[in-house]
Amino acid sequence: MTTTKKATRRVCSEGHIYYKSSDCPVCPQCRDKNNKTLEDGDLPTGMSSPARSALLHEGITDLKKLAQYSQKEILALHGIGKSSIPLLIQALKEKELTFKI
Repeated sequence: MTTTKKATRRVCSEGHIYYKSSDCPVCPQCRDKNNKTLEDGDLPTGMSSPARSALLHEGITDLKKLAQYSQKEILALHGIGKSSIPLLIQALKEKELTFKI
């Protein structure tokens, strides 16, 4: 028998009310609003939605901001998996940037 986690009611810093059953701290309304403003950004387009949401929740909206973090710090974000790191490394490299050491 599988058990499903019950969705909990949450309120984000913008006052949006939403329900989630995962530990993901990202408000769906804020995520969608931020994704629309990032259409011209330089984050890799091949990233998963959870990975992109994790970066947005941390305030990382472009590669310049991403370069201020270490790989370890990025991997610690909820939604970032090991498969995201090579995409991010390549995107940083193309802009002549690297993760913080």
